[in-house]
Amino acid sequence: MKPPITKPAQSPLAPYACHEADSKGRRYTETHPVYRSQYQRDRDRIIHSAAFRRLEYKTQVFVNHEGDLFRTRLTHSIEVAQIARSVSRTLGLNEDLVEAISLAHDLGHTPFGHAGQEALNACMREFGGFEHNLQSLRVIEWLEEKYAEFNGLNLMFETREGILKHCSKNIAAEIGDLGERFLRKLKPSLEAQLANVCDEIAYNNHDVDDGLRSGLIEIDDLLAIELFEREFQTVRDQYPQLGSRRLIHEIVRRMINRQVTDLTDASMHNIAIASPENADAVRNQAETLIKFSSAMQSAHDQLKRFLHRKLYKHHKVCRMATKAQRIVKEIFGAYMDNHLLLPSDQQQRIDEADPWSFVSGKQSRKARIIADYIAGMTDRYAIAEYERLFNPKFPN
Repeated sequence: MKPPITKPAQSPLAPYACHEADSKGRRYTETHPVYRSQYQRDRDRIIHSAAFRRLEYKTQVFVNHEGDLFRTRLTHSIEVAQIARSVSRTLGLNEDLVEAISLAHDLGHTPFGHAGQEALNACMREFGGFEHNLQSLRVIEWLEEKYAEFNGLNLMFETREGILKHCSKNIAAEIGDLGERFLRKLKPSLEAQLANVCDEIAYNNHDVDDGLRSGLIEIDDLLAIELFEREFQTVRDQYPQLGSRRLIHEIVRRMINRQVTDLTDASMHNIAIASPENADAVRNQAETLIKFSSAMQSAHDQLKRFLHRKLYKHHKVCRMATKAQRIVKEIFGAYMDNHLLLPSDQQQRIDEADPWSFVSGKQSRKARIIADYIAGMTDRYAIAEYERLFNPKFPN
């Protein structure tokens, strides 16, 4: 006799969390998973997607070939999920949903980080533009081709909604229930709010780590930043002989811990005051509830300004960004001039129906397919493709 099927035990959810039983579900009806929740299934589908695997070779600030120790979009997404899960558990939110949103939030990113996105957006200006957040939605709704009965990953509504951080009214009107909150000016779920803030915590603090390891920023520069200076003094006082590598790690991990603790405490306070009865009540709040205290927000903003000025605008980063933008723009231009340079499967897509392109006309459809293809490239693939297209000595 087979033993009875039992579902894994879950931590009790707060009333204001997203409860699976109240979900709007999937676009295409599927049987309920046996040994996991619906949001666990979402997480697993994201992890097994091709777009998620490609994040391993897409970088944030540094290009992939510049060093193996720097963060990639994949390691960043995992770090966001780790931070978000910890806070979620304390707040009584849906940990599986938070993890799924965190792991999927960067699926639409181009190669070469923000430089690649800016270049592709410039290329697409006449054809609806390019924005990585909308591209993440396009990936999970249409571009992934894994399942027999539908395109995309067919994720739960709350996962899809959480991935879409912002959206114009024109696009919101095109995407049905996903766009409703932008048209009605509603707030996202607490799980989506949490993933968004944890994204900022992860990339700001880890860019400090990568910046120091690369030598592009110095500890002395960071001593003017309140978040860094406080933890630096604490670590130096406690471990005066600590080597530079361990010193940096100790400082950064304490910075993260301080911000996560503040975020948790402030969010608990905000939730207690607002007292939302359920997830729908969260959406009708005047402001988001998952956020730092005002003092921590000021310190966080100070760190962001420093990184923008000292790291992202560093001449070595700008040099690589300029090269990266040239690669993206010239590849795009070559494909637009002659779409026969595209692989055959991409050529075929130009004439196929595409409900998630939001453009009309063959030229615009061609541009969108090209943008999809370039956005899906890793750093090293884009560099190799550039050589294949423009270097006569490079093998095809």
